[in-house]
Amino acid sequence: MHITEEQWWQYHQEGYLRLGKVLEKHDLARLQQRIDDIMLGKADVDYARMLMQLDSETGRYEDVPTRTGGFQGPTLNYRKIQDLEFDPIFLEYMQRPLFREVCAGVYGAHASIACFRAMFMNKPARKGTILPWHQDGGDQWQLDRDPLLTVWTALDPATRANGCVQVIPGTHKLGLLSDHGHTITPGQEETYCPEDKVVYLEMEAGEVALLHNWLLHRSDVNRTDIPRRGFSVCYMDGRTRSVRDSRAFSIIFGKNALTPESVKRVPAGV
Repeated sequence: MHITEEQWWQYHQEGYLRLGKVLEKHDLARLQQRIDDIMLGKADVDYARMLMQLDSETGRYEDVPTRTGGFQGPTLNYRKIQDLEFDPIFLEYMQRPLFREVCAGVYGAHASIACFRAMFMNKPARKGTILPWHQDGGDQWQLDRDPLLTVWTALDPATRANGCVQVIPGTHKLGLLSDHGHTITPGQEETYCPEDKVVYLEMEAGEVALLHNWLLHRSDVNRTDIPRRGFSVCYMDGRTRSVRDSRAFSIIFGKNALTPESVKRVPAGV
């Protein structure tokens, strides 16, 4: 699969692009099983390196528990798991040539590419948390430059009923609506997010979408009996540093990139 000039034009105009089915049945099942094993404490990963957040009980964004390092008990009701670049199976998927091509189209053919976050996002059956309109970027991320690209992979069918991502096409062209980034004001929501402009990114399991980080997006709770699992990777310029401590981030493409072998951990469990 390659990205055509027409597709790139669409991405730059609308701030998102559907790539269609990228994961075939076997590879999809492998990632589905892997994330379930991680949630249940059965995976051979270094849980101490991961941020894991349980889902809210109310569905309200303000009631989401604090993210903490490490395992919080066996359950399929985790809302978010970060740092999956340190899992060899997810890293292998992140490093597919297609995603190298996508990153080259955004950051340049010779740029090294780092990962700000490789994140599992989950809306368990009949659960999930409302995510209000927001942008991904700004001072809240405490980086010396803004990442611009997120690759979102559906691990289950994503539908209006189970809380698929919703976007407002073209809003990435507004730039960041606040220096802080993230959620927007009620007035901005009224101005930029009218209901007749909302696009629901319904996707089959195994499909992929590119999202510009400044594109306004949100999601709802899950009102169905199947989970809505997704894998979201924010790729960024490999030169990016934390403004707090000048820390660099894991390289995914380029010199000194992580490899599946380098992140493997032999002992299973927590």
